[in-house]
Amino acid sequence: MGGRARRAVGASLSFGVIASFTAFAAFPFFWMLITMFKQTSDLLDPDHNPFSYHAPATLENLRVLFADTLFVEWVGNTLFVGIAVVGVTLLLAVPAGYSLARLTGSAGEHLAIGIFLTYLVPPTILFIPLSRIIGLLGLHDSLWSLVLVYPSFTVPFCTWLLMGFFKAIPKDLEEAAMVDGLSRFAAFVRVILPMSVAGILTAIIFSFTLVMQEFVYGLTFITSAHNFTISVGVPTFLVRGDVYFWGSLMGACFVASVPIAVLYNVFVDRFISGFTVGAVKG
Repeated sequence: MGGRARRAVGASLSFGVIASFTAFAAFPFFWMLITMFKQTSDLLDPDHNPFSYHAPATLENLRVLFADTLFVEWVGNTLFVGIAVVGVTLLLAVPAGYSLARLTGSAGEHLAIGIFLTYLVPPTILFIPLSRIIGLLGLHDSLWSLVLVYPSFTVPFCTWLLMGFFKAIPKDLEEAAMVDGLSRFAAFVRVILPMSVAGILTAIIFSFTLVMQEFVYGLTFITSAHNFTISVGVPTFLVRGDVYFWGSLMGACFVASVPIAVLYNVFVDRFISGFTVGAVKG
């Protein structure tokens, strides 16, 4: 087999692997898109092909989602909590990660491991004592309870992540800036932060995604339907006993997941860089 033939075979194999992975990754969105427009009778009939429409497509599932539930309010609540948690996470994790990255000796490494280990504690263990704290603060059934609690597991991970990223930035750069007359804080703001956009973006995406999918704390601390987030409101109102409103459920999942998927794809290069640079060089 000649060199050209080997390259053609390699290219074909690469294309096949990429196409297979793309189809696998895109299938949930394809399935949600089909299901959200199917009539219930068509969807539940076992004799019907699930990948085609045997009855005319309908908008009834979306009508139920937007008219018969508080889905729009849940989206607004999720955005509010997500933005607030991202702000708190960056405010704490960025300086903490930088400080640990510049801390000399083994103390910094051990402290970073200790911080990361707190992220591994299961939420099912913590939600009872945290519920007691929320009650004492008078934040029960308030979105601020989630803003207070969620950083308890976004901050440790993002601190550990950003620490590895800051370690990958040579100290010589900020030292040169300090020689030119900048203070350490000014060098951090004007030199280090602009070079850390990939890591910071990774922390933002991680924190916001976690808020979108978290269920235990949202169910524990929030009791009013008007204060639910998407992850709690959708299954609470669209799963009633053994009755599943599959079309509306798929519509909610599609509407909530597509913006996150688009965000991931727009910033995919920086997102991957944020995870790999610190891991390789840190």
